Amino acid sequence: MASLLLALAAATTGLYAGFLLCFLTGIMPGLRPLPDDQFAAAMRSFNEKVPGPAFLVLFLGVIAFPVAALVVPVDGRTSAEGGLVVGALACAVLSHLVTVSGNIPLNSALAAAEDGDDSAARRAFESRWNTLHRIRTALSTGAFALLVAAAV
Repeated sequence: MASLLLALAAATTGLYAGFLLCFLTGIMPGLRPLPDDQFAAAMRSFNEKVPGPAFLVLFLGVIAFPVAALVVPVDGRTSAEGGLVVGALACAVLSHLVTVSGNIPLNSALAAAEDGDDSAARRAFESRWNTLHRIRTALSTGAFALLVAAAV
């Protein structure tokens, strides 16, 4: 059971990190040249669609599966392997804190500015959101690497 939970932790964390990496390397650079009104409309649309069921499974799974993998007793688990899972969990929690305290409020502010000045809304949003997104992507990728190391 513990091996399955560790595999699920690595899989969900890898998928989540990959999702964030797609935004970092493809979507946000693709949106950069758009005029302000198109950029704002695209980000508002993403922010409405992303927190669907599949995303929530990943978002919650990157915390729940490592916790479960730590709670289920395992014969022969070394303290180093347990430490890797704890490190991965710490990275995942920090990534979620960045999301909840930084990216989500920026998303909400952009949504609230829908009938206002898209240029001002973009200036208040884009740079800060991208900085926070780079941080959470790095943390999630680190969590994935630590879980893979714990599994092998």
